[in-house]
Amino acid sequence: MRFSRFGGPEVLEIVEVPVPEPGEGEVVVEVFATGLNPVESAIRRGDHPHRWPVEFPASQGHDLAGVVIDVGPGNGRFSRGDEVMGYVERGAHATHVAVPESQLMLKPPGLSWEVAGSLHTAGTMAWAAVEGLGLDSTDTIVVTAAAGGVGCLAAQFARLRGATVIGTSAEMRFDFLRQFGVIPAAYGPHLAERVRALTPGPVTAFLDFLGGESHEAIALGVPRSRILTVLDWDAVEGEKAVKLSSGDVVALGRVATLVADRRVRLPIADVFPLDEVAEAYRALDRREAPGKIVLGLRIVEYPGQRVREPAIKEQDVTLGVATPHEHMDVEEAVPPAIGDGSVRRRHREEREERQHRERAESEESEAPVTE
Repeated sequence: MRFSRFGGPEVLEIVEVPVPEPGEGEVVVEVFATGLNPVESAIRRGDHPHRWPVEFPASQGHDLAGVVIDVGPGNGRFSRGDEVMGYVERGAHATHVAVPESQLMLKPPGLSWEVAGSLHTAGTMAWAAVEGLGLDSTDTIVVTAAAGGVGCLAAQFARLRGATVIGTSAEMRFDFLRQFGVIPAAYGPHLAERVRALTPGPVTAFLDFLGGESHEAIALGVPRSRILTVLDWDAVEGEKAVKLSSGDVVALGRVATLVADRRVRLPIADVFPLDEVAEAYRALDRREAPGKIVLGLRIVEYPGQRVREPAIKEQDVTLGVATPHEHMDVEEAVPPAIGDGSVRRRHREEREERQHRERAESEESEAPVTE
């Protein structure tokens, strides 16, 4: 997936390029799943190009999970066939990607491909935010866009530390947030007033994953060193908010363990095929999805799943098509299941008597008439 000019999802296009060759310390991964992140939309739109420089034609995608199909010289960690997850700087939205081995880890068996392929950015940013703030049970924290991937994880990490969490979202996602112990608050102006009505004590930290809400954090009296953002460079430069970045595979491993152990959850809102990448980004940009939006590049079956690819069976082909066969009396073909079969014998005798009578009447009607 590439784009050759700044713009909305309509500038994205699917192109065919050679499968990459692994360089020194690299492996080639066949990508099964790759997540979408809001920062990728910002880069594609051309927001802050001096901060996120782009050289056309450009590729997108950061998180990925898949299977190693080739290894380069100097690789000592992975072999062909290994199931891995991790990240690249850009270019994960592709069927095959060359990845430095230092940016990969083995996928825990307890993680689905969709979760593993969308965990790095959201997971390590959320982890860095909560770990850096040192939250505990005395804290009350506001998380904007709390129903999204990074917000949902950050809220759960904060709850694990005992903090009270107030999360903003569209009202349709309030019940979703309550499942994680988050107190919901609606998007829109005057957020500080709504937050004050939800908590009697002070707000001690503010995670702005929506962007543009740092002034609300200041109105709540949150110290600027405890106002963290991902996308809002204006808040970083003008209001001294702290810019969050994603972490390394060590942080990813910690997050993956928590998710695999079911201590936190990363919901998957929807999975799109690669050729619908523009529609996937439109869904992401609406900021209404509960959890992560993922590109699925391979159909993967899991033990016990209920939905699978349709399989054509012989009965589907022949259903409703007449086939020649000898007449079979079903009652005669099936052995008695209950009793001694006397009812069935009586039915057979009555049927034989009826058939005998019908033959006799037929013969009589066909006999020649003598005048």
